[in-house]
Amino acid sequence: MTVFSSQVALSEADGFPFWRKPVFFLFLMAAAMPLSFSTWSALLNNFVIEAASFDGVGIGWLHTVREIPGFLAVGVIVLLLVLREQVLALLALSTLGAATAVVAWFPSFQGLLLTTLVASIGFHYFEAVNQSLQLQWINKSRAPVVLGWIVAIGSGASLAAYGLIVIGWKSLDLSYNVVYLLGGGATVLIALYCAIGFRQFESPNPQRRKLILRRRYWLFYALEFISGARRQIFVVFAAFMMVERFGLEVHEVTALFLLNYMASMAFAPVMGKAVTIFGERRVLVFEYAGLTLVFLAYGGIYYFEWGVVLAAALYILDHLFFALAFALRTYFQKIADPGDVAPTAAVAFTINHIAAVFLPALLGYLWIVSPGTVFTFAAALAAISVVLAALIPRHPAPGRETILSKVFRSGK
Repeated sequence: MTVFSSQVALSEADGFPFWRKPVFFLFLMAAAMPLSFSTWSALLNNFVIEAASFDGVGIGWLHTVREIPGFLAVGVIVLLLVLREQVLALLALSTLGAATAVVAWFPSFQGLLLTTLVASIGFHYFEAVNQSLQLQWINKSRAPVVLGWIVAIGSGASLAAYGLIVIGWKSLDLSYNVVYLLGGGATVLIALYCAIGFRQFESPNPQRRKLILRRRYWLFYALEFISGARRQIFVVFAAFMMVERFGLEVHEVTALFLLNYMASMAFAPVMGKAVTIFGERRVLVFEYAGLTLVFLAYGGIYYFEWGVVLAAALYILDHLFFALAFALRTYFQKIADPGDVAPTAAVAFTINHIAAVFLPALLGYLWIVSPGTVFTFAAALAAISVVLAALIPRHPAPGRETILSKVFRSGK
């Protein structure tokens, strides 16, 4: 076992055994996070309805509170003044796991807001730093494929969590408390292993420890903003619809999640290769166009009273399209100054969550009046993303951030 405080250059780690290399560290973290987050997500809609009698307004406020730390993810830059990224990632991961483990201990509106807030701090700060480490540690030429495998590993961890719930919820008479303790506890244990079993890896490009907003990253910022708004509608209301409208029970909702991640495990590595072959522009346009159609179909469930089978199929398809989102990260990796990765990852998380802070609560009130309109609004956001993604060059690079870059530089 190694001493966590010892440091080693990233290039020197090439000679390490695979189980001690930076990429394996990223794989372990990719598995650890979903064990908590997927457990929390799978049980959430049933737990809040049964334990605290939530309606659309309650779930909207819960998710608004959950997204506040995402909006404040820019605070990562301040923490990086005193903590190394690798250390901060593991501290945040442990916070997520610990808060998830005790969710069932606080079965009230106020208690759920508190545990959600703490878990969200861990989740969002971990994700901001984790994405930064991925872009620094993975070579650009291999990034789409490796990120595809990271998505697949995360899906596999979610699959394990959901599998336990689906198989054991009734047969083993599992309780909310037991499942939350298992999911959160597993995340904490993996984080502790990573702290003990790996060296601290030094990136060849020192990261700037200050707030950075660059005009040439404007398209990346815009896509992040709309992505955050659109994804919140899916995360908050798609699964909630399955419980509220169709009356799905815990094991049925979890089975749906299970199918999602089985599909992601199978297709994520293929998606990574697709980004390498077709480029970020084509892949992102495909993703956003597909999401536009899916959200329109979600609205049709309410307008035309389509059934649960179609709703479930759309949910799985929706999740597959969202799995392509890592193409936006590889786009940024190609256009970014190497020293901008960590601060821009934090800024991007904040931008991604601007709409997320107010949209869930605001749309929760709209949901009471017209649920179909909520999904129509999401379709409009996805359609705007299609237009913006079309501005990405076939081969992005510094100075070639958009297809308009040459026009602006020439003054035309």
